[in-house]
Amino acid sequence: MTTRRLPLLRLPALLAVSLLLSAAPPALAQEGSVPVPPSLTDASVVDVMTRAVDEVIRPGYRAFEASAGTLADATAAFCKAPSEASRKAVDEAFRQAVADWGRIEIVRVGPVLDDNRFERILFYPDRKGTGLKQVQALLQKQEEADTDAATMGGKSVAIQGFGALEFALYGTGSETLMEKPDSFRCRYAAAVAAHIHSTAVALAAAWDAPDGVQHDWKHPGPQNPVFRTGKEAVTALLGILVHGAEAVRDQRIETFYRHGGTARPKSAVFWRSGNTWISIDANIEGLRTLFDKSGMIGLIDPNFASIGGNIDFVLKSLQRVTPTVDTDIEKAVTTPEEQQKIAFLLVNTRDLILRLNGEYGGAMGLGAGFSFADGD
Repeated sequence: MTTRRLPLLRLPALLAVSLLLSAAPPALAQEGSVPVPPSLTDASVVDVMTRAVDEVIRPGYRAFEASAGTLADATAAFCKAPSEASRKAVDEAFRQAVADWGRIEIVRVGPVLDDNRFERILFYPDRKGTGLKQVQALLQKQEEADTDAATMGGKSVAIQGFGALEFALYGTGSETLMEKPDSFRCRYAAAVAAHIHSTAVALAAAWDAPDGVQHDWKHPGPQNPVFRTGKEAVTALLGILVHGAEAVRDQRIETFYRHGGTARPKSAVFWRSGNTWISIDANIEGLRTLFDKSGMIGLIDPNFASIGGNIDFVLKSLQRVTPTVDTDIEKAVTTPEEQQKIAFLLVNTRDLILRLNGEYGGAMGLGAGFSFADGD
């Protein structure tokens, strides 16, 4: 059976095929060290890193900056004049911002790690419920200082990101937002949205600065404080993909659903707003966009070009199924048909990790013993 026929199969059959494919370790991972391919030249590395920065990362942060700004404006307008129309505008803006963040969220390196920006945007997973407890306590106390976006950066990351905003807008008691203008809860939500936007502005600016992080990414070399060689640079780029795929499986899906385990639907990211699969699908789209638009497949030996097609096929399969899972997470984890879809996603994210870490990594000359999971 060839990969061209797989999309024609129904989900159960495709899941079975995926199980068979992922059960076998990647061929390259079983062999000896693979020499650095001749295609991995200084020029080719610079081209790939430049495309990754200019065609994926910078546009991704700018898109998030724009949608975060729209969300901040929509939330503020809703607070001033609550109505069905202004509430709908908030819901749409929230969904778009979640999607735009999800696409660029996979880049868990660089400026997003400075000053805990990543956690300030999304404090998740929150296995101990720290964020929920802090936000509930904050809403109970109703201290005016907590409605000031300008001072929010100096407070706990758990009360200033998407998780806090989602609870304020969609959690227990959120129905009161429609009762009167400028309620404390709504003004707090507006402050959180504004702070998310200011963080997004800072991230976009950091990547757009000509002599900043983008310069280091585009020009690996002995004097570069980030990447001393081209191989270090593309290894880091591959690391974004591997760790991004691991995050989808481990921190997004398995946080609330494990085959044979106890389902915990209320542990799913964005379950209150019904945006769980919007977020996860955006993560997968971000992975595929980075892999395709950067031209990473051009770095490996042409004899192993099929590796790129296999990776792209798995990503397309994930993108085809993810949007079809029931947005009601409790139904998704208890309905056999929906469980089968989630199982499909778990199998194929595992397969994706193996193909990236083993097959692509091996073809790029990283060798049989290389594994991001081992901290290499």
